[in-house]
Amino acid sequence: MKQILLVIALTFAVILPRPTAAQDGDAGAIQGVISDQFDAFLAEDVETAFSYASPMIQGLFRSATNFGQMVENGYPMVWAPASTKFLELDERNGALWQKVLVQDTGGTFHVLEYKMVQREGDWLIDGVQLIREAGIGV
Repeated sequence: MKQILLVIALTFAVILPRPTAAQDGDAGAIQGVISDQFDAFLAEDVETAFSYASPMIQGLFRSATNFGQMVENGYPMVWAPASTKFLELDERNGALWQKVLVQDTGGTFHVLEYKMVQREGDWLIDGVQLIREAGIGV
């Protein structure tokens, strides 16, 4: 019986996806960048929040003011989160995606994915997508 359980455990260890070495080493840095951007939004410091965006995002919005207005109007849960919790970090198509559970000021939970890129050794946010509203009290 112990041998069967060992075989099953080893099978799952081989089959289940695991974070890559890059993910292991970069998870803290990625979460730090996202946390710092949340802090900047809470302080209404759009210049600092904009500095965590990738060159592609900065080029798209052209100014911190435009970027801040988009976040405040389009992603109010990011502009003023009541709480945040980091979920899994996934690699898809060569990009790292950090899932974040965000509670808004009304008590609703939202799951967002942050696409991250590395430029000159620093992690930057290359996009955010709302996955779903997780509801209240999740």
